[in-house]
This record gives sequence, C-alpha cells and structure tokens, in this order.
Amino acid sequence: MSQAHLNSSKSWVVFSFAILAYISAISQRTSFGVAGIEATERFNASAQILASFSVVQLVVYAGAQVPVGLLLDKFGPRILIITGALFMAAGQAFLAISVNVPMGLVGRVMVGMGDAMVFVSVLKLLPLWFSGSRIPVLTQLTGTFGQLGQLISLFPFHMILLGVGWSAAFSVMSGFAFATFITTIAFVRNGKTWEGISQGEQESGSRIMRAWKQPGTRLGFWTHFTTAFMINTFMMTWGYPFLVEGQGIESALASGLMAVFVLVSVLLGPILGALTASRAKQRSNYALGIVGTILVMWAIVLCWPGQAPLWVLVLLMITIAAGGPASVIGFDFARTFNPPHVLGTATGLVNTGGFMGAFVTIYVVGFIMDMLYKAGGSVGELYNLPAFRIALSFQFVMALLGITFMLIERRKARRFLAEQ
Repeated sequence: MSQAHLNSSKSWVVFSFAILAYISAISQRTSFGVAGIEATERFNASAQILASFSVVQLVVYAGAQVPVGLLLDKFGPRILIITGALFMAAGQAFLAISVNVPMGLVGRVMVGMGDAMVFVSVLKLLPLWFSGSRIPVLTQLTGTFGQLGQLISLFPFHMILLGVGWSAAFSVMSGFAFATFITTIAFVRNGKTWEGISQGEQESGSRIMRAWKQPGTRLGFWTHFTTAFMINTFMMTWGYPFLVEGQGIESALASGLMAVFVLVSVLLGPILGALTASRAKQRSNYALGIVGTILVMWAIVLCWPGQAPLWVLVLLMITIAAGGPASVIGFDFARTFNPPHVLGTATGLVNTGGFMGAFVTIYVVGFIMDMLYKAGGSVGELYNLPAFRIALSFQFVMALLGITFMLIERRKARRFLAEQ
C-alpha cells in the first residue's frame, strides 16, 4: 500500500478540520457548566437536579464509547464525526427552547451522544494520515487544541448568555455545531490507509474482549479515570458555582480563572507529547505525579481558613488543568498495546474512564450539597463555602480508587511486556 499520503499537506488539512469539530464538541460539552446559575433559575432546580443535567450527559457519553468504538472500527472516523456534529447541533437547538427539566435533559442527552462520537474519531484519524513519532505528539495536540472550545463557552457564549439570554446563547452554539457538520463533510476523509485496515474481525464481542484483555487498555482506562474525572467535574458542573458562590469571585474573573485551563493545555500538552514519545516507560509516572499535585492543591484550598486568596485559586486552576493533557496518556497506552483494527474499540474503552468517574463525582457532590442544605433547615444559600468543602472532598475517595487500579494494571502491563 502506498504511504505517500502520510504526513502530507492533505494530512494537515484533514487534521485541521477534524480538530475544528473537536473544538466545537468541547464548547458544546462545557457550555452548560458556565450556565449553571442561569439553569438553576430557568428550571427552578436544586443542586441535585442541576447535577443531573451533567450526569445524564456523561452517562450517555460514557455509555456510548464502546458502541462508538465498534462503529468506528467498522465505518471509519469521518461518518462518526459528521453524525456527532449533527446530534450536537440538534441537542443545543432543543436546549435553547427548553422551559422545564425534562426538555432540558433531552437536549443534553443529544449533546452527549454527539460529543461521544468526536474525540475518539479524531484520534483514529491520526494513524490514518500520519506516521512515526508524530502520532503521540499530535494526540496531545488534539487534546490541547480542543480546549479552545472552553474559551468559546467561557467568553463569547457566556457574554451572549448574560447579554441576550438563554435561547440566543444556545442557538448560537447549535449553529457552531452545524457549521462543523458542513466542514467535516467537505474536508475530512478517512484516507487510503483505512482501506487496508478496515477488514478486521467483525464480531463486536470478540473485538471488545480482545481490546480489554490487553493490559495496556485497562491501564489506559484507569489512567484516564484518575487524571480526567476532576477536570471534568470542575469544568462541566461545579467549578463555576464553586468560584462564584463559594469563593466569592466575580463572574468575569471566574471565567478568566477557568480560561487558565486552556493556557496550561497549550503549554503542557506538547511537552507531555514529546516526553511520552521519547520516554514511554515513564508515562504512568507522569500521570501519577500530576494527579498527586492536583490532590495536594485541592487539600490546600479546601482546608484554607475562609475564602482562598486569588493566587492560591490560580495554582488550583493550573494543577486541575494539567489533568487534561495527563489523561491523553491513557490513549497512548491503548495505541501501543492494540492492533489497528481494534484501536477504535480500545480507545472508546479508555475514554469511558474519566467520564464515568466524573458523572459519579458530579452526582455525589450535588447530593451532598442538597443534604447539607436540608440539614440546615433549607435556609440561607444552597451554594456556600462550608458545603462545598465537604462535598468536593469526595474527589479524594475517587482519586484513591483510580490510583489503586492504576498501580495494579501498571504492574500487569509491565509483566506482559517483559514476557513478550
């Protein structure tokens, strides 16, 4: 098979428009997080109901990853990116006209379904259009550039939300998703490499089992779980209310603080990509080191007497944001342990990790907040700093679970490699 198309100018065109679709997906995913206070008022929702919007979206996202991975291995990434963009456009349009909780949940389900199809499809495109050491670096850059979607939700979307209103803001997001639907049709192709690898084993069950039996897939899953659940919990639901209502930060400053996530991804993503390409044996250590740093900063902020000073909150943003690039290491484990015709399935399995961890954490935090509010006689503010301190401490339980299984699966993966 000719490989002249690899690393070509067309490769970069395909990659660029696939990244645009992923940027859109991130903006659709995180838009509800910055609209949390407005959603509470629009739907007259408790903390638990507000959390349910993100939980439902994440359940759909995580639950769709394995079916999406199977479809990805069978049909290729282009059709799934197209379908995902269309689902997100429809979901945001429906959310724009929603006036009650059931309608809003339907919209978020559609957004979650569409979002589930994009990232793993973009990762699947990389070995179809690029080769060699470029792939781990571009894997990190995919996550890095995708975080630009957070800037879209934090600034233009939030400005429209505050200035014009709910319906207009979510309609604009729907239009953005539809625009990427058009550009993907026009510019994204699977490439010649796809024709040579698309004929693998066809039984879905055997493909799933083959991917999961690889210790690298399981290590990737727990790496993604442990590194990604805190950033998803923060960005998708509880970060903005914590900063504004818990820490007393002005709305505009809170958006600026959360924009630190993008800067950290831009700086750290390429560095981690280069390190994972050149020092593959240290990949899990990089991930564990970042998780440990995040937990230390959360402990400092949650134990700080009163509201934490701005510089401490900036450090918290930086460390949480580092979990994004660290989570991409999980996909590199999947790539290096699995053959091409099951890579989509393996990537989908890995990608469920951080989102499963996030939807459990988001829901439990909301549940604890509501219980504390009721225990106080349902008087005062639902969102307050003492309640956030208790509720967000649940993250330490989830992190301990993830670290434990990371260490178990790392030992198995190293034993597997030693036996080969």
